[in-house]
Amino acid sequence: MKVMGIVGWSGSGKTSLVVQVLPLLRGYGLKVSTMKHAHHRFDVDKPGKDSFRHREAGASEVLVVTSSRWVLMHESREEPEPSIKSLIERMTPVDLLLIEGFKTHHHPKLEIHRTSEGKPLLCPDDPEIVAVASDVPLPDLQLPRLDLNNPVAIAKFILSHTGLNHFDQGR
Repeated sequence: MKVMGIVGWSGSGKTSLVVQVLPLLRGYGLKVSTMKHAHHRFDVDKPGKDSFRHREAGASEVLVVTSSRWVLMHESREEPEPSIKSLIERMTPVDLLLIEGFKTHHHPKLEIHRTSEGKPLLCPDDPEIVAVASDVPLPDLQLPRLDLNNPVAIAKFILSHTGLNHFDQGR
């Protein structure tokens, strides 16, 4: 399974880019999954639902299944946040796993950068950033610079960089 990270400061447009690029990659015939890191507490469950009640009663994991999807919720409780490696191992193998966030993990990453956010580039301090997608030219950049407003070019870069460009044959 190939992995490509999408990193950047909060508000840079990581999620917006993922939802633009994902259908393009699928259109090339790839099976693609995503993983997203959240810096805040979140819950996919709702108080009062049976699954919520199971977790509140102390279940380590709750698996909820319907005819259209299933979700496994694992309670970390006092455990530290799991490593990204262990999380990737839990994923069903696909052609490509897009990872949004997890800036400090060691995997190839595409940095999303908007000058309007007023934040510095991450790439000078992260040798695993392989390109930068920006909405403005970056003249001193030593990496490939992709147009943030061209998701087709970004999708093709991801195909090429991960070695999945054989999916782009004849397009």
